[in-house]
Amino acid sequence: MKKQLSLLFILLVVSASAQTALYNNGNLRIHEGGSIGFHTHLINESPLDNNLGLAGFYGTQLLTVSGSLTPQFYDVEIALENDLQLALGIDNSNNTNFILGNIRTPLTQPSIFFTFLDNSFYTGENDFSKIEGYAAITNQQDFGFPIGDVEFMRPLILKSESTNLFAKSAYFLEDANNPISFLNTFDTSEKDLDIESVNTSEFWRLEGTITSNVTLSWNQRSAMAGLTDDATTIIPVGWSKNSKRWVNLVGSTPVGSLNEGFITTTSFIPDDYEIITLGASKAPYEPLSLEVVNIDNFFVSVNGDGINDSFYVAELEEYDSNFVQIYDRYGLKVFEMANYTDEFNGFSNLNNIPFGAEKGLPVGVYFYTIDLPGEDLSFQGFLYLAR
Repeated sequence: MKKQLSLLFILLVVSASAQTALYNNGNLRIHEGGSIGFHTHLINESPLDNNLGLAGFYGTQLLTVSGSLTPQFYDVEIALENDLQLALGIDNSNNTNFILGNIRTPLTQPSIFFTFLDNSFYTGENDFSKIEGYAAITNQQDFGFPIGDVEFMRPLILKSESTNLFAKSAYFLEDANNPISFLNTFDTSEKDLDIESVNTSEFWRLEGTITSNVTLSWNQRSAMAGLTDDATTIIPVGWSKNSKRWVNLVGSTPVGSLNEGFITTTSFIPDDYEIITLGASKAPYEPLSLEVVNIDNFFVSVNGDGINDSFYVAELEEYDSNFVQIYDRYGLKVFEMANYTDEFNGFSNLNNIPFGAEKGLPVGVYFYTIDLPGEDLSFQGFLYLAR
């Protein structure tokens, strides 16, 4: 039987703006192998679920999704010059492909969000195409929220002890002392004794009931040099709902420099905290017993010319054992190996890259850490991957 797209809708002309909108108050369904391209607004007033094909949002104008019933799409594709604005949530049951343009939700309305259902995932996320607002998950244990603001992707990577029936996150380029998206404030002078300072330029909101740890990253806009002159003192902090003050959430050694890096929290319940951000600890700071040393940066060019085709650290030959881990710029681990020699050649050996892993990791900056268990010593640095 030929696969087809079944449509029953009314196309309305919105006289106030002289723009058209697809108004669904009937039975709109995308069958397996079918697709629909939205070049106009979507107003959804009837069930729009059980879809198996592709719903794409395309064009040069700002498109909106509104109505009273949340649509559920199987595959979603975004290729818009002026973004997709949600006045109503969207549920995605398989893949969201970010090509160009942001999916925007109002930061002042946390009840509107883009949801990745169950085993759904996303591809192509970048500074120019992501979720600018709230993203949510259902029935997933580990997830990297592809969130940010109009300029940068500022993801939050969540690793939970068990499956999250529901969790939600958003990024805010706002001062916690006087945020424009919240009615309450989060005084950065109210902090535990081991916290020196708290970032006043950005924060994240994370909702969830499962004990988890979170990886946060920073870039040059985060202005960490204004908080500390020592990258090893960077810590994650959270505004405790119970104590009404900032609490140190550090769980790992920071990786990177003052301009770029990431850090992972200790385990905590997200709903115990209003917001989380980055800060600096008071010296002396000893999160781990390891001595952490910054060493050379490396260039890995996997083009088969026999020069720098893999990540090779000659000094490792001097030690009996080692453990190497490689992360992307946001703190997502893409490679790990005990007793490493030169095995990393631009491909992940983990199963957390849901799509395109066989083509290799994208070019760009990565962080590496090298632990030497017998020496109680750790090295870290940058590597640039080229092809």
